[in-house]
Amino acid sequence: MKSLFISFLVVSSVAAAPLSAAGCGGNFTTFLSTLTLELQAEGLSDSQAKAFLHGARIDPEVLKADRAQGVFRLDFDDFARRVISRNRLETGAYQAVKQGPLLQDIEQNYGVSRGVLLAFWGLETDFGQVQGTYKTRDALLTLAHDCRRPQLFLPQVMAAAKLYARGDFDPLRTRGAWAGEIGQVQMLPRDILENGVDGDGDGHVDLKGSAADALTSAARLLRHLGWQPNAPWLQEVTLPDDLDWARTGLDHPAPISEWVARGVVPRDGVLDPALSAAVILPMGRKGPAFLAYPNFEVLFEWNKSFVYVTTAAYFATRLEGAPVFEAGHPDPGLSKAQIKILQEKLSARGADVGTVDGILGRKTRAAVQGAQSALGLPADAWPTVGLLNRL
Repeated sequence: MKSLFISFLVVSSVAAAPLSAAGCGGNFTTFLSTLTLELQAEGLSDSQAKAFLHGARIDPEVLKADRAQGVFRLDFDDFARRVISRNRLETGAYQAVKQGPLLQDIEQNYGVSRGVLLAFWGLETDFGQVQGTYKTRDALLTLAHDCRRPQLFLPQVMAAAKLYARGDFDPLRTRGAWAGEIGQVQMLPRDILENGVDGDGDGHVDLKGSAADALTSAARLLRHLGWQPNAPWLQEVTLPDDLDWARTGLDHPAPISEWVARGVVPRDGVLDPALSAAVILPMGRKGPAFLAYPNFEVLFEWNKSFVYVTTAAYFATRLEGAPVFEAGHPDPGLSKAQIKILQEKLSARGADVGTVDGILGRKTRAAVQGAQSALGLPADAWPTVGLLNRL
């Protein structure tokens, strides 16, 4: 089964990356010639730079994939039930045993829970089985040449070239996701260059062939992104009917002691009053509810989709023994077309919804909550037809 996630972009490592003088668009041969000089300026020899770029081409399938990320328009319930299959749960349990000593070492050295690593490993590539078929070098060059996000992909081209120069990347044979992620946990070249770990001790960082390298590198990347060692990330809770819904959402964290005082109780486990968390309602006040701890926020540096991050975090809790979430009876959500209309209306009111794309992402949810509050509606950040009509 083809993984649904190998193509969703990791953007954590390039926020401050400089633009390449190679620019974007225009003649591809000229683009490569300029890039050859830049690679030499980055420390590659003339022969290395030319060998890295030899035979490079634009891949039209990459551009097509870049413009069609429809899976992230599903709601949390549909998305989670689609991707957290019995097979993935069983394989995750099997790998937890098989990789037990490795996962224990990772937890001791990096403080990243095995459930989180197993969840990303499973969702990204079905535990290494589906790593992508796009030629990574050409995918990165295609997206760097394309003028939509060159500032994101040009640094990844440079990083891939440096991996090639040290013997950890083959420009002709390395394949992965359309957006350039490589290996069993789908990391971008710059993340591999900066956070890759030789977990099996063979002298190379091989995220494609070595589970030890992949899982250890993922843990190191999460720590680099701000993961708090040995701390929780997500916990399902039951909420009182009279909770102030405007206090929910990722932008409204509070001490656990305050949530307990407001009547929030865990469905499984206990709550630590020394911690802080936000209450998130992926499908509104009538659907499942979770406490999102600071480590949950770190996962947005791995992937920007609210639905993906919530699903991965929940999957990680399932792999560590949590029960199936209580689905509740949420109000029907909006279609892609309706969400685009909603985003346009919210934007016209001065709200920041990000891109008008029909995806109910984090910014759109916050804008929905603001509009609900202004209109005197329960401010649970879940848009309905009723809210759309009011707007």
